[in-house]
Amino acid sequence: MALDTTAPVEAPRKLRVVYGSCPHDCPDCCALETQVDENGRAVSVRGRADHPITRGWLCAKVNRYLERVYHPERLLYPLRRVGPKGSGKFERISWDEAISEITSRWKQIIAEHGGQSILPYSYAGTLGTVQGGVTDERLWNRLGASGLERAICGHAAEEGVQLVVGGRLAPSPEVLVESKLILIWGSNPASTAPHIMPFLRQAQKNGAQVIVIDPIRTLTARSADQHIQPYPGTDAALALAMMYVMVHEGLHDQQWLDAHTVGWEQFLERINEWTPARAARVTGLAEELIVDLARRYATTKPAMLRLTDGINRHTNGGQTVRTLTCLPAVAGHYGERAGGLMYSTSDWLKWDKQARGHAHETSCPPEPRVLNMNRLGAILTGEADPPVYSLFVYNANPVASTPNVGKIVEGLMRDDLFTVVHELFETDTARYADIILPATSQLEQRDLHKPYGHLTLQYNEPAIEPLGEARSNWDVMRALAKGMGYDEPWLQADVDEIIEELLEASRPQNTSLQGITLERLKAEGAIPLTLSEEEQVPFADGVFRTPSGKVEFYSEQALAKGYDPLPGWVPEMESHVQEHEIVPVDERLPLLCPAAHHFLSSSFGNVGVLKEKERFPRLWIHPVDAQKRGIRSGQLVRVSNERGWCRLIADVSEEVREGVLATTTVWWPMFSPDQRNVNWTTSDRLADFNGGSTFYTNLVLVEPSVEP
Repeated sequence: MALDTTAPVEAPRKLRVVYGSCPHDCPDCCALETQVDENGRAVSVRGRADHPITRGWLCAKVNRYLERVYHPERLLYPLRRVGPKGSGKFERISWDEAISEITSRWKQIIAEHGGQSILPYSYAGTLGTVQGGVTDERLWNRLGASGLERAICGHAAEEGVQLVVGGRLAPSPEVLVESKLILIWGSNPASTAPHIMPFLRQAQKNGAQVIVIDPIRTLTARSADQHIQPYPGTDAALALAMMYVMVHEGLHDQQWLDAHTVGWEQFLERINEWTPARAARVTGLAEELIVDLARRYATTKPAMLRLTDGINRHTNGGQTVRTLTCLPAVAGHYGERAGGLMYSTSDWLKWDKQARGHAHETSCPPEPRVLNMNRLGAILTGEADPPVYSLFVYNANPVASTPNVGKIVEGLMRDDLFTVVHELFETDTARYADIILPATSQLEQRDLHKPYGHLTLQYNEPAIEPLGEARSNWDVMRALAKGMGYDEPWLQADVDEIIEELLEASRPQNTSLQGITLERLKAEGAIPLTLSEEEQVPFADGVFRTPSGKVEFYSEQALAKGYDPLPGWVPEMESHVQEHEIVPVDERLPLLCPAAHHFLSSSFGNVGVLKEKERFPRLWIHPVDAQKRGIRSGQLVRVSNERGWCRLIADVSEEVREGVLATTTVWWPMFSPDQRNVNWTTSDRLADFNGGSTFYTNLVLVEPSVEP
C-alpha cells in the first residue's frame, strides 16, 4: 500500500519543563521534572536524571502523582457543613465567606478563652520550608495559639541520637557503595527510601554484606544477605549483647574509646549485664546468632549502621535508638568513610529560627502552652485545660494517621468544637469539619526543600495554575492573618521573599549555604550543600556536637531531663517480654504497623491504582498463631484491645515471626472494613523520650470475625 502523503501530520506538542521537588515525608526528597503542554496541563512527572540520588526515576507512589493532582475528587472550592458532623454534607461558599467565618469565630474564641483555645494540627503533608515550616509558625505565633509538639514520627529517635553524638549528620547515601557491611536495623528502605536500594545492590556486587534486623520479612529483607527477626521492642537488648561480645573478645576499639567518649567505664558496667544468653531469652534469637553478628559487625570495616524511625515508636524507643547509636562507637566505626551511622542529614543545615517564625516580634504573645499531637484524642475530650475550641488541620489526616482514633472522633463530634480542614480531598478528617478549604498540590505551589536523606537543597517551581480555587498553605495563612487584622509585613511576604530571608539569616551559622542563592536555586532547581571533603564524612575529625565534644555514653543532659543517664533496655509498657524472657501472659499478640509500599502515610491512599496494588487492609499472621486461633488466609478477622477494634483480612504467612502480627499503613478508614483502620487500636501513650509516639507498643486480640 502506498503511503498517503496528503494526510495532515500532527505537529509535536510543545512541552515546557519545570523543575521541582517531591514534598512528601521521605528521605529521598526527589528532584522532579514536570512536563507541561501548551494548554497549561501537566502531562508527565519524572525524576531528574542529573540528580545524584534521584537519577531519573521515581518511587511507585510519586510515579502516579498526576493521578493525585487531577483526581476527579479533588476539592476545588471552599465548603461549609450543612449536615450533622461526620455526615459529609457540605455546601459551596466563597473564599471571602470562609475567611470571614473562620476569623469571626477565632476572634470570639480569643475574647472568651484566649488564643490557647485554638490548636493548629499539622505534620508532614508537605516537608516544604515555607508550606510546612514557616506555615507551622508565623500566624500561630502572632495569634497566640497553642503550640503543637509535632512528635508523631521520630521525636524519641532524634533525642536518642542527639544525646550520644549531638547531631543528625548522616553521609549522603552514595557512600554506601564503599561499605563492606551494611546493618539495616528496623528499616525498610525498599518501600520508604527506595533510592538507596541501587547503592545497596552495588555494594553487594562489590562484596558487601547487607544484614536486615526486623521482625517482619520486608521487601528489603528479602534481598539481604541475612535477615534477623528479634521480638519487637527488644532491639536495645540485642545491641547490648553485641557490645558484650565485642568487649569480651577484644573486638572493641579501646584506643578510640579512650580518646573520643565520655562515660565508658559506667556504660561498660551495663554492657557486662547483657550476656548473649540473657539477650537470647529476651529477643527470642539464638545465642550463636548474636555472637556471630557481633563479630562480623566489629571486624568488618567500613561498616554502616542504617537506622530510621520505625524502632522508636515503642515505649522504650528513645533508649533503643540511643543504645544502637553507641554501637559504631564501641566498634570504632565513627569517622570512617562509608562507616558509622546513617540516620538523618537534617542537621547539616539549620534554618534561623527567628527568621522562620518571627516569635520574637513584640506583636507576638508568649506561646501559652504546647500540646502533644499524639494525644489529640485526649486533648479534644478533656485533657486540655482550658479546652480547645477550634482545631485547624492542614498537612495531616489525623482520623487516618494518629493513634487512638476512636478518641479523636469522639472529640471531633463535640458541638462546641469549630474545626477547619485545609485539604486536597474530602478525607476521613475533613468529613468532621465545619469549614473545608481546598489545598494545592506540589505542582501548584512554590517552595524550598531541605532533605533529611541526602545533601541537596531543592527549589520547587509551580508547574501549573491552581485547580479551581485551591490555595497553598501559605496563601491561606496570609488570608487568615489579614482577616484577623494583622498587618505585619512578615505575615504577607511572598514565598520567594521568605526563602531569601531564610537564606540570608541562616548563612552566618551555616557554611553549607556558601554560594547558594535564591537566583541559583530558581535557575538550577537543585544545588548540593557546600561541604568540604572531610565534612562529608561525619565526625572524621573526632569532634562530636555534644557538650563534651565526644560520644556521650553517660549523659548529663539525659539526667537533667529525667532519663536514665546511660543507654540501656527496659521492657515495653505493653508487652509479653519481661526482664529475663518472653512470657506470654494472655492470648494477645504485638501488632506492628509498618509503612505500605504504595502509600506514604495517608497520602496516595485514595489513588485507585495504588489501592489496587496494596490489594486490601490485611493482617499478616504466622501459620502457628493462625492455627491456634482457627484463622485462614482471606478470612475477615477482628483485631481489638481496650482502645478499640477494627477488621482486617488475614494473610497467613511466614513474613512475620511467630508471636507477632503486622499490618501496613495507612489505609484510609473509608476504604477499610467498618470504616476503621488499625489506629483504632494503637496507643496514644508517649514514648520514654521527647513525647514520641508508641504505635508499635500495641497488644491486640485477633479472632475470626463474626459478621454483624
